[in-house]
Amino acid sequence: MRFLLIDVIHELEPGRRIKASKRLAAGEEIFRDHFPGFPVVPGVLLTEMMAQAAGKCLDADGTHPGRAMLGEIRAAGFRQWVRPDEEAIIHARIAQNRPSYARADCFVEVNGKKVCSAELFFVFVPHEQFAAGYQDEVLAAYWKAHQ
Repeated sequence: MRFLLIDVIHELEPGRRIKASKRLAAGEEIFRDHFPGFPVVPGVLLTEMMAQAAGKCLDADGTHPGRAMLGEIRAAGFRQWVRPDEEAIIHARIAQNRPSYARADCFVEVNGKKVCSAELFFVFVPHEQFAAGYQDEVLAAYWKAHQ
């Protein structure tokens, strides 16, 4: 399984808010163990979906000296299970956006019902520390579709 937990960006205001989605297929290996006979998307993956969405929103802003990386998770809550093949709609609103850190209020919904939420803090890792020529394929697809 790739650790790319955003399929599509639906709405984006760089540095302000994002709406994205992810669907994990029933055949994904993770569901063999989590949990046999009662497969659900792990809470850590839901949290990572929120972090990746908020990170893409911050990176799209282009005003920081590096890429957004999750630094802290606060007030995480899980209200309902997310089952295989359900589409998770991920929302993130950037509540604070400073040169050295950012804070995002995030939630995931399935079928219009909020299933989890968290307050996430980000730091910025210098671009030089990433592979040369790295390009976020999900952001690139969004920009291509919205030129």
